[in-house]
Amino acid sequence: MRKLVALSIFSMLFLASCVSKKEYLTLEEEHQKTKDLLNSATVKLNKCLTDAAAAQARVETMKDQLEDLRKANQDLIDTKGNLTTLTQKGAENLEKSLESLKEKDLKITRLQDALTKKDSVTLAIVSSLKKEVGIDDPDIEVNVEKGVVFISIADKLLFKSGSYDVTDRAKEVLGKVAKVINSKPDFEAMVESHTDNVSYSKPPLLDNWDLSVKRATSVVRVLEELKVNPQQLIAAGRSYHVPLVENDTAENRAKNRRTRIVVLPKIDQFYDMIEKEMKNLSAGN
Repeated sequence: MRKLVALSIFSMLFLASCVSKKEYLTLEEEHQKTKDLLNSATVKLNKCLTDAAAAQARVETMKDQLEDLRKANQDLIDTKGNLTTLTQKGAENLEKSLESLKEKDLKITRLQDALTKKDSVTLAIVSSLKKEVGIDDPDIEVNVEKGVVFISIADKLLFKSGSYDVTDRAKEVLGKVAKVINSKPDFEAMVESHTDNVSYSKPPLLDNWDLSVKRATSVVRVLEELKVNPQQLIAAGRSYHVPLVENDTAENRAKNRRTRIVVLPKIDQFYDMIEKEMKNLSAGN
């Protein structure tokens, strides 16, 4: 291009010496037009080159995108095949799960029925005890705690201070309790004795543990004399470690000195009942 420009200039100089001024100006004007066309062509060429480079870059990008799409499409095809297999297995597993849930639901229903029956018996015991023992005496409380029936008797009604000999009045109350226990041979009666925190030591008893256990066994012996099956009886001493209230006043210590008779189903029979329900369920299947 530079050679062409130089040649044009040389020609103009050569011609200038051979042509008139008018012709020279005409040639010079045409030369300027040629330069302008050349510059315009150069600009367009550069733009074309730039556009071509950009287009090539887009082509490369589109090639990469096309490859990614092909790979994604193949992945979808593979996934579809896997999902088909998983769907078949999922349907089988879902069917098995539903059968298992039905079985568990039946088991739960049977156990709930058993527990409902137990609760019904519990309420019947409460009703019998309140009727037999009476609820007007503030020293005697009949209630249900955590699904079991208990009779709480203040120690001042059962024993004299520092003694484990059962009073005559207490024997009357225990006679009514014995009547209810005897009507429920499938239940047990745990005699649970509590003391206050005042230290106790009176030979042959060494401490509050001994006193609480001795009081519990004294009540058990009275119940046994009242024809309660000894296999239904349990004696337990708790000393002063499970107080109802703080042992900070004489009144509170009196509340903590108590004996509870807990009436509850025999644990082994309760589990036997559950096991029986499970066997019936298996036989039904």
